[in-house]
Formats: sequence, structure tokens, C-alpha cells
Amino acid sequence: MKGFNEIAVIGLVFGTVAVSVPATLSVAAEESYASAASVSAADIVRLKPRAPRLRSSAALVMDEREGVVLYGRKVDERHPIASVTKLMTAMVTLDQRLPMDEVVTIMPEDRDRLRWSDSRLPIGARLTRHDLLLAALAASDNRAAAALARTYPGGRAEMLRVMNEKAGYMGMSNTHFADPAGLNNDSVSTARDLATLVDTASHYPLIREFTTTGKFTVADRRFGKSISFFNTNRLVRSSAWEINLSKTGYTDDAGNCLVMHTVIGERPVIIVLLNSWGKLSKYGDSGRIRDWLLRNERRALQLADAPT
Repeated sequence: MKGFNEIAVIGLVFGTVAVSVPATLSVAAEESYASAASVSAADIVRLKPRAPRLRSSAALVMDEREGVVLYGRKVDERHPIASVTKLMTAMVTLDQRLPMDEVVTIMPEDRDRLRWSDSRLPIGARLTRHDLLLAALAASDNRAAAALARTYPGGRAEMLRVMNEKAGYMGMSNTHFADPAGLNNDSVSTARDLATLVDTASHYPLIREFTTTGKFTVADRRFGKSISFFNTNRLVRSSAWEINLSKTGYTDDAGNCLVMHTVIGERPVIIVLLNSWGKLSKYGDSGRIRDWLLRNERRALQLADAPT
């Protein structure tokens, strides 16, 4: 990914025109979309397009291949990031190359005593580290994240130290992790920093796999019982989206958050949405961003084909 000093950020406001993308394309339409793949991020930036009307307080859309921000709103404003934190928890866990088949027991200290959030993992359950990581990433289970931190070499405090150290190495200068699950309001970041987090996390095959698993079960080795989960991002279960990595987050203070590494048309894109208003608004904003990008790709293509 190119450095953010090469980034152009567009920040105007306008009313969105809905553009639907058919599930199956005609030959002509397929050729049109294929041609749009030749449109560079710079071509779109030069259009100076009006911004999509979003319900997220902070947002960023980046062309991942070229490292150019196509749209940004309050990209350097710090926000609590809730469970988006778990991407860094997963990375430092995997960096340690801990045995994924090691069985970990859920302990009373893994219970969330800050927000008293629910968990489908009962105290005393015995799961592999693989299944804990899957539950933490796909289902955003806080108890799973706590167990991963407790069993990290050196414990929770050492994990947090390494998480913040890694954030520093990655250039995430406006980010701080105060807990492994994102329940603490002091776990904060910016849309710009989170684009870096998503880009880095996308290089971990297991994180890509787990964060895009729509539904799954994990095995409680104590009784041989299966526990079912669904991914907290409903878009990964939609055939309308090609998603390579995703993570949701929510607390009362952070609002609804969503980060994704996805493909729109033929363009790999990183989307960051923070403090989205309403439970479903992050999904609506994702659709508005997709329509906005496809529309402006077509505009750029038409201008390139227009006679001079």
C-alpha cells in the first residue's frame, strides 16, 4: 500500500442517486464493467465527484491497489472503535505462532464486567485456540477475545503492549488499544489508521477466512457440544458482495462501525465506516459507496472515450 502522503481526499456533500447493479450482466454490460477496470484512482479523483450522502460520522474509501483515498470524511478524527479492535488482537495472536489446536478453558475472568455483554461461550467451556479466534473475529465474541488475551504469552498486559507496539510500527499514530475486545472507550483510532489496519490484516489468510465466514459452529470439548454462530456482518452472506475481510463493532459510545476489504467492479477497495447512525446504516452506507464508485467509474470512462 502506498503512503498516505500520496493520497487525495475528496470531501464534498450531495444527494445520492441510487444505482443498482444487476446480479447477472449482459455481454455488453460485462464489457462495460471490464472497461471500467482500466479507470485509475487518479481518473476518479480528477472528476472531483460530489460525495456520497452517508450516515457515518467518519468514513474512508481507498483504492487498495493504488493506495489512493477516493473519499474521506473526518479521516483523522479519533473515535472509539469497539470490536474492530479484534483485528489487532488476532494479528498479534497469529504473530506468536501459538498452537491453534491447543485447548483453552473459558474462565470466570473472561466474562465482560465492563459492559456485561452476552456470550454464547459458557464459563468452563473448552475450545481450541482456532475456534476462539474464529468466534472472536466472525461473531465478535468478547469472551473469546478475553480468553485469547489471557492465554497470550505474558498475559493480557503483554498482549496490549504488543498491540500498541505493532500499531506504532504500522504508522497508526492516532491509535491506542486499551483492551483486546474493544469494550473500553480508550480503544480509539481514526478512519485513516484503520485503513492501514485493514490493509495489514488482509495479508493474514486466516483472518481473511474467519472474518468472511457467514455461519459456523465451534466445539465445546468439555461435553462434545456444538455452539452455533453467525457473522456479525450480514454482507458476507450476500451474493451481491465480494468481501475479502470484514469486521464490525458496536458500543453505545462507538456507535456502529464497519471496516471491509472488498472488491467493487474490478477495484479492490478498503472501506472504513465509524459511528454510523442506526443499526443498519453501515450497510446502507456500504451500498451508497458502491453505487457512488461504480457511477464515477462510468463517468471517468465516458470522459476518456469522448472525442476531443
